[in-house]
Amino acid sequence: MSNIENIEYDSLLIRFKDLLKHNNLKFTKQREVVLKTLYNNDEHFTPESLYLLIKETYPELNVGIATVYRTLNLLEESSIVTSISFGSAGKKYELANKPHHDHLICKCCGLIVEFENGDIETKQEEIASKNGFKLTSHLMQLYGICENCQKSRKNK
Repeated sequence: MSNIENIEYDSLLIRFKDLLKHNNLKFTKQREVVLKTLYNNDEHFTPESLYLLIKETYPELNVGIATVYRTLNLLEESSIVTSISFGSAGKKYELANKPHHDHLICKCCGLIVEFENGDIETKQEEIASKNGFKLTSHLMQLYGICENCQKSRKNK
């Protein structure tokens, strides 16, 4: 990690420790590794995929899937992570420290593509203003079928 990344992570870690203290929870290496793994990866994780990556990266660390779930819930409640819901298929999580972006989500394979579009952002502000709203936040998720899934469907 660069010095800037270290400062950013250290700040995030302090926020996380304060959150744990506020909720009368202990700061543990297992909980820190959940945060650190999210920080070091740009992926969208299910709790299970995050758990498997942690087990692979830190084989000496005894971490349970329940710890991953509880830590993700706590981080989401405090807006340190955000999630995308896949209904009965569960959620995928990402760290909320990224600049604002929206998502394209494949309904076949679950691929998530992040994108930014200034025209869309401007239009949303215009629509909100026109209807007497001041936007404070939003989440845009566009669902469809990715290029690979479209190709595989044609080949069947």
